[in-house]
Amino acid sequence: MSFPTRRLRRLRTSDKMRELVQQTTLSPKDFICPVFVQEDLKTRTKVESMTEIERLPLDDVNDEVGTISDLGIPAIMLFGIPTQKDEAGTSAFDDNGIVQKAISQIRENFGDKMVIMADVCLCQFTSTGHCGIVQGNKIDNDTSLDTLSKVAVSQAKAGVDTVSPSAMMDGQVAVIRNALDDEGFSDVSIMSHSAKHRSNFYSPFRDAAECAPKFGDRKTYQVPYTNAREAMMEVETDINEGVDIVMIKPALSYLDLIAETRRRFNVPVSAYSVSGEYALVKAASQLGYVNEKDMTEEILYSIKRAGADMIVTYFAKSASRFLQES
Repeated sequence: MSFPTRRLRRLRTSDKMRELVQQTTLSPKDFICPVFVQEDLKTRTKVESMTEIERLPLDDVNDEVGTISDLGIPAIMLFGIPTQKDEAGTSAFDDNGIVQKAISQIRENFGDKMVIMADVCLCQFTSTGHCGIVQGNKIDNDTSLDTLSKVAVSQAKAGVDTVSPSAMMDGQVAVIRNALDDEGFSDVSIMSHSAKHRSNFYSPFRDAAECAPKFGDRKTYQVPYTNAREAMMEVETDINEGVDIVMIKPALSYLDLIAETRRRFNVPVSAYSVSGEYALVKAASQLGYVNEKDMTEEILYSIKRAGADMIVTYFAKSASRFLQES
């Protein structure tokens, strides 16, 4: 029996050979780092379910963004926790709200050296904890659209580069695009959480952002994780409404949808490696079950390999340090 002439191991003989033929690359430039800023907070506060993640007072935001920038990460995603919440989520579109203040402060101090993105949702700002406006124990889609457009415009006034609607209301991209254009913010881009699934991987985020729903759940507006074709319809709808960047969320359990989005659509594709993905790795590494560096890199490489152009991830800072050490 003759030995096969193709020996794939020839291209794995050394570190340098493996680097030469490496097909997927990963760098800090691929990351978007989430930042939590809390109104009236005096000192940094640890998020118990997410090791090394903190809620920041406004006074500490510039230092945090400076650290992120020094690591070579080009973008942040701001999430705000207000002092006051009501059924209408009015603090979300207050020009003096916590997110708006953070945007203005970062823009003043960093200019164009950091891409400032901000979440456009209501769950952190409503007393109900839902992503839209509740009327009669039902999330009212069209009333929510009006509020979401106000949030986006207020963030644009503060100096945001990219608004990132995550409420999963039908028509949210079109309404926000029209509102931004009408107010003269045609250069502000939209990165929609296009296929945001009703996932169990979000639990630590609700601890971080204090946004667990006070009743019911989010199954009526987030995509069922059983429905791949429905997810693609959500992505296609956002593209038709004028989105600039689409997102699949979560990432690790949805690599097939990232790959399918990349295959079908010629638009920038983002993936959100969510809080549960981060918390599982951190917890397992603390118990000595896995190597944190190796596990983190493998997860992020898999997301890039699937087709994501950029990754929103809580691993952004630690992964950037790991990559610099490699």
